[in-house]
Amino acid sequence: MSGPASAGLFIYAKDLERLASFYQTLLGMSRAHAAPGLVVLRSPDLQITVNAMPAHIAAQVDISSPPVKRDNAAYKFFFTVPSLQQASQTASALGGEVLPEQWSGPGFIVCNAVDPEGNIFQVRESVP
Repeated sequence: MSGPASAGLFIYAKDLERLASFYQTLLGMSRAHAAPGLVVLRSPDLQITVNAMPAHIAAQVDISSPPVKRDNAAYKFFFTVPSLQQASQTASALGGEVLPEQWSGPGFIVCNAVDPEGNIFQVRESVP
């Protein structure tokens, strides 16, 4: 991908490096840029900008292991992965989780997942 991304999202992280590495590895993204308090990840479809939470906010956020699911967000993003089974193994090794319940849609199977800080998102596997 050259030039600015056409789609992306911002994620605020208590542990910037851990969360950036989680998404980079799980989703096979490349690290396009890093600066103090910021990591930019890219894939052909999406850019994720992981920002460090301001210190006064991070001090009020407790991250447990396993993380407590933050399921009260107004919206949830999804990523297509080559294999839900592989995504589950990778997420688990990186401190997250792909939840076992699956739903089917036209051309895909989807599961909810949790990153190491408790953020809920979905992973989808394409099916014929």
